[in-house]
Amino acid sequence: MSEHPFVHIEFSSIDREADGNFYSELFGWKVTQDPHLNYATFEPQTGVGGGLNPVTESYPAGTVTAYVGTDDIDATLAKAEKLGAKTLVPKSEIPGMGWFALIADLSGNKIGLYTPLPQSS
Repeated sequence: MSEHPFVHIEFSSIDREADGNFYSELFGWKVTQDPHLNYATFEPQTGVGGGLNPVTESYPAGTVTAYVGTDDIDATLAKAEKLGAKTLVPKSEIPGMGWFALIADLSGNKIGLYTPLPQSS
């Protein structure tokens, strides 16, 4: 059985540039803005990094989503559904990075799943 660590955390953001500056100044995180994706990533000095996701109807202000790593996103999605979870976003490609999906657990908590592209040797 593979490990399933937290690999990414997303905060909803009304203004990703202002929020990026806030976290950079407050915690010293490295923040990288990607205007083409309307997204920003952050990297703390240690631990799990994440991103600033735009506020939308399905991702309202105050939303925090934790992503769990899995080496087989299809199997993990199938098992989650069998255990009673609901798939909110099916397996979707992040070009050049890997795949993600979103599920709702039994209490309705939104959990992300992530599988990176295989590493070339």
